[in-house]
Amino acid sequence: MGSTSKNSKIIQATREKVYNAFTDKEALEYWLAPYNMTGKIHDFDLKVGGGYEMSLFYLNNEISGKTLGNEDRFSTKFVVLNPYEKIVQTINFTSDKNEFAEEMIMEVFLEEVGSNATKVTIVFKNIPAGIDPKDNEAGTAQSLEKLTRYVEKNK
Repeated sequence: MGSTSKNSKIIQATREKVYNAFTDKEALEYWLAPYNMTGKIHDFDLKVGGGYEMSLFYLNNEISGKTLGNEDRFSTKFVVLNPYEKIVQTINFTSDKNEFAEEMIMEVFLEEVGSNATKVTIVFKNIPAGIDPKDNEAGTAQSLEKLTRYVEKNK
């Protein structure tokens, strides 16, 4: 069984606004990729049992991705979509490398912490052996910073 990581951040926006950023294709493309990457969603089906396929591309073409070249490609499946409270999805990397073969689980919790603030907590479970949990936490922290800018800019 893989490792676990956890990140939390308070964002000055309603739970509805934050939830919508987790369930909107264009929003995810903007904020989900860490600073040194860009994102592209290929397919998107917002329903339990649905999900999306996404590629993250390293801006530095000399960095090897999990899939091919500078690409990390993965597919997700929505397991729980509880509006404005919780999202659970599985993540499977497209890779011929065994160290990325495990199915990872991402849980998102949204907690109201004021009239216009939301505590976002993201927990990754069963992180594949090829991903250092500290690197996963660092990338998630960057994504949460970008999420903050996105929802606070689009009020």
